[in-house]
Amino acid sequence: MARLVTAVAVVLFTALTLTACGSSGSSSSVGAGSLPTKVIDITLSGNDVTPNGDTIDVQVGQPIQLKVTADKPGEIHVHSSPKEQEFEYHAGSQTFTLTPIPAPGRTTVESHTLEKTLFILQAK
Repeated sequence: MARLVTAVAVVLFTALTLTACGSSGSSSSVGAGSLPTKVIDITLSGNDVTPNGDTIDVQVGQPIQLKVTADKPGEIHVHSSPKEQEFEYHAGSQTFTLTPIPAPGRTTVESHTLEKTLFILQAK
């Protein structure tokens, strides 16, 4: 009887250990949490923008923040897939958080107000 109780305890312990490992390893927040946040500074002054058409490398799933400094209100459009993102900004400084890029490829980020490409995200 003691052997049966010991065997059941070992099986239960092993099953719980494997389940715990499996659930934490498959969580998307674990992978995303291990990547540092990519901070992109954007300056909009008159008709001048920085960056201006640059390609910026990011990792698939990497958190991205846009720090926008502008002299007048406007809108930034991110041509991302599966969902495009838009951010309305005001005069002054503010920060926006993008939904991470889910797959390798290029994503264009534009100022619709100035009708210019700010930069292209190259997700690898």
